Amino acid sequence: MPKPSASKATGKTRRFISGVVEGFYGRPWTMEQRTELFQREKKWGLNTYLYAPKDDYKHRMYWRDLYSPEEAEKLVALITAAKKNGVDFIYAISPGLDITFSNPKEVATLKRKLDQVSGFGCSSFSLLFDDIETEMCPADKQAFSSFAHAQVAVTNEVFTHLGQPDTFLFCPTDYCAAFCTPNVSQSAYLHTVGENLLPGIDVLWTGPKVVSHHITVESIVEVSSVLKRAPVIWDNIHANDYDPQRIFMGPYKDRPTDLIPKLRGVLTNPNCEYHPNFVAIHTLATWCRSEGGRVGGQRDVEMSGDDDEAGSDPCYSPKRALTLALTDWLQEFLSTDQPGGPRPLNPTHLKKESSDEEPMQTDVGDPVYVPSSGDNPLFTAEPLTLDDLQLLSELFYLPYEHGSTARTMLTELDWLKAHREAVGDAETEMVRSVCVGTEMTAEWRSRAKCFDVMCVAVFTMFNRLSNAPNRSILYDLYNYICDIKSGVTLARAYVKQLGGQSRPSAQVMTDDPEPWGFRGGLSGEFQRMLPCHGNRDLFRHPPMTSVYSIRPFCPEDKTEIQKIHMEMQRGEAKAPAAALPALISDGLAGGQLSPSPNCGLVLEDERGVCGYALGLTDATAAALNNQRTLPGDFPSLVTMQLHPRVTDPAPARRMIGSLLSLMKTSGSRGVLCELRQGDRRMFDFYSKLGSFTTLKMAGLPQDVVAMGTSL
Repeated sequence: MPKPSASKATGKTRRFISGVVEGFYGRPWTMEQRTELFQREKKWGLNTYLYAPKDDYKHRMYWRDLYSPEEAEKLVALITAAKKNGVDFIYAISPGLDITFSNPKEVATLKRKLDQVSGFGCSSFSLLFDDIETEMCPADKQAFSSFAHAQVAVTNEVFTHLGQPDTFLFCPTDYCAAFCTPNVSQSAYLHTVGENLLPGIDVLWTGPKVVSHHITVESIVEVSSVLKRAPVIWDNIHANDYDPQRIFMGPYKDRPTDLIPKLRGVLTNPNCEYHPNFVAIHTLATWCRSEGGRVGGQRDVEMSGDDDEAGSDPCYSPKRALTLALTDWLQEFLSTDQPGGPRPLNPTHLKKESSDEEPMQTDVGDPVYVPSSGDNPLFTAEPLTLDDLQLLSELFYLPYEHGSTARTMLTELDWLKAHREAVGDAETEMVRSVCVGTEMTAEWRSRAKCFDVMCVAVFTMFNRLSNAPNRSILYDLYNYICDIKSGVTLARAYVKQLGGQSRPSAQVMTDDPEPWGFRGGLSGEFQRMLPCHGNRDLFRHPPMTSVYSIRPFCPEDKTEIQKIHMEMQRGEAKAPAAALPALISDGLAGGQLSPSPNCGLVLEDERGVCGYALGLTDATAAALNNQRTLPGDFPSLVTMQLHPRVTDPAPARRMIGSLLSLMKTSGSRGVLCELRQGDRRMFDFYSKLGSFTTLKMAGLPQDVVAMGTSL
C-alpha cells in the first residue's frame, strides 16, 4: 500500500485515504450492504468510507434537522461496524443548497448537527459544496468578497470547532478543471481556497471533468500548486447515476500509479447498484496496492507486464486486475444468498439423508422425475463461468470505452450491414445465387458466422446469470442484462435476414413492433430529435457534418448577426431580466460599430448565416467609450459567436484563424477579446486554441474576462 504521509500542519503521520464514497443520486445502500462493504474494504486493504448519499434528506436537503433516535441508532451501528473493520467512517454534510454563510445562527445549527454525529462515535467529517448555485444572497454579498471566501470561512470555523479532526474533507463548488474559470491555474475561486483554507483540511477533486476519462500526474501537480495541498480524488469513473441505462463493470484504469505519491487519497463513487460495484472497488484496491514497490517497499501484487494497451503502467495492469476481481466475484455469484434459490445441478438434495429430524412435508413422496426416451430432457442450469463474467464486464465496461468483445460486435455488425450487397436480397434467390462463391460473399458469411457465435455467447451468459444462486446480485443486474439481450437478439435476427438464413424478421422490419422490440421512452425520443444525438456513441461512424462556407462580411449581414448576438445573450442570462455586463464587442455585434476593412467574416450553412467573426484593428476609442484601457501590446479587438446549431468546432477554428491573418495583414500586432464568465462555450473555444491567454485590463467589469494573443 502507499506510504503514509506527514501532515505539514501537525506533523502527524496520516495514511493514504483509499476507499468508497457513497455519494450518488438515487436510492441509498442499505445498512446491511454498507456493513458488508466495510468487511470487503478490510479484506482488500482499503481504509475509508465517506457517507454522502444525496438522497439522505438530513445529509443535504434538510441538513439542519437532527437525527431521530431511530436514525441515530442506525448511524451508531454503522460507525461501530466501520471501526470494527478498521475503516474510517467520514460523515459528510451538504448545506450549500440554502445556507446563509454570514448568519451566525446557521453556522451554529451546522455545528450542532455535526456535534450530534460526533456523539455517535464519528471522528471524521466532510463539508460538501458541490452541485449548488454560485450566486450569493444579499446578506452574504455584504459579508464576503466572494463565494469562495464564504465557504472557506464557515469550513475553517467548523473544523476548529470540532477540534481539528485528523480527517476533514472539503468539496469545492469548482471540483473539476472543467468548472474552473478560466482554467485551474488562474481560477480565483481555487486560489482563494488554497490560500485561506486551514492546512489540516483536505480538498476533494474529480479531475479534468466530473467524470474524468484520464487523470494525469501533470494535472494533479497543477491543482496541488493552486490548492497548496495534494487533493483527494473523488473518482466518478464508475458512477452511473446520470444514466439509468448504463452500468460500469470495467476495471479501474487510466490513472497511472505515479499519481499515488502526488495524492492525499482516492475514493471511488461507484454505481448506484451495490452488488455490481465488486469490480470497481476490488480493482481500485489492486491499483492502490500495486504502487508499493516504487515507493520503497515490495509490491503487494505483481501487476506489470503484458497489457495490450500502449503506454501501459509498469506497476498496474487493468486487464490482470479485472481477472482477479472477476475470479473473486464468481465465488459470490455461486453462493446462495437466500432460501428458494435455484436447485443444484444434480437433484441429490432429494436423497434421504441419515437424520433424526422428520423430513419436511414437501420432501415426502417427491420422487425424482426421469424423462423417457421420447420426452424432453430435463432443463439443467449450467454453472456460471469466469468467461461469462468477463463477457459481462466487456459489455458494460466504462463510460468512455466498450470492452473488447463489445467493440468487436459493433465493428462486425457495421461491416456486415455496409457490405450486405455481397449476399444480395434475402428474398431473391436469383440475385443471391449470383453472389455465391465470390470472395466477398465468403468473407461476409464467415464474419456473419463469427458474429452469430458472439451473440450466442451473450444469450448463454444471460441464461447462466439468470440461474445463478446469488439472487441479490442478479436482481441488481437484471434490467441491464435483459436490455443487452434484447438488443443482441434484434441484431442477430437482422444479420440472419441479410444472409438469407431466415424470413425477414418482424422484430426488425415491422412498422408496428411489439414494445419489447425497440428501445423506447420519452427521454430517448427527445434525444433523437436533437441535432447532436448519436455523436457521443463510443462506436464512431464517419462524421456526418453540415457543409459550411466562410465568406467576407457585408453590411447586409448586420441583421442576421444581431439575431445571433441577441440569442446568445439570452442564453447567458439566468433570467429574462438579468443584467449582463457590457462588452466592447457588443457594439460590433449589435451594429453600432462597423468592423475594420477586410476584418469581418461570416459563417453560413444550408440554412443561412450561423456565425460571425469581426475585428477592429484599432479599438482604443471603443474601449474608452466603455471606460476601458487596452493593454499596450493588444490594440485590436475581435469577437466571434456561433449559433447553437453549429456543433462542429472545425469551421469556427478556420474562421478565427482567417480573421487573425487578415488583421495581421492590416497591421495589428496583437488582438484581444472580451468574454462574460457565463459564456463557457466561447471560453472553452479560445482556451483550447492554445494561443489565447488571460489578460489584465484596467476598467474590466468583475464578471468579464479578457483574453488575447500576439500576432
